[in-house]
Amino acid sequence: MTYKITSYSYKKAKQLNVVIKPSEKADKKIDIYDKNKNYICSIGAKNYGDYPTFLLTHNQEYADKKRQSFHSRFRRFKDKIGTPAYYALNILW
Repeated sequence: MTYKITSYSYKKAKQLNVVIKPSEKADKKIDIYDKNKNYICSIGAKNYGDYPTFLLTHNQEYADKKRQSFHSRFRRFKDKIGTPAYYALNILW
């Protein structure tokens, strides 16, 4: 089953100046490309939720708590541009 990318993620990708598409890897959600369509990385394990998904399946409070928890665990990647963790943090959360 293909992960449905939300408008939230498209908006975040645009802010980072990258293009996102559903992943070609069976276990990932999104593939990241630069503006020249060069592959950068794949992000988001399909077995786990993310902020826009939690907004759709749960309530705002639950999604915000999950987001806060993710940001707490991955804050060390916030400045590591180009890494999968950086893109997951900034596109999925």
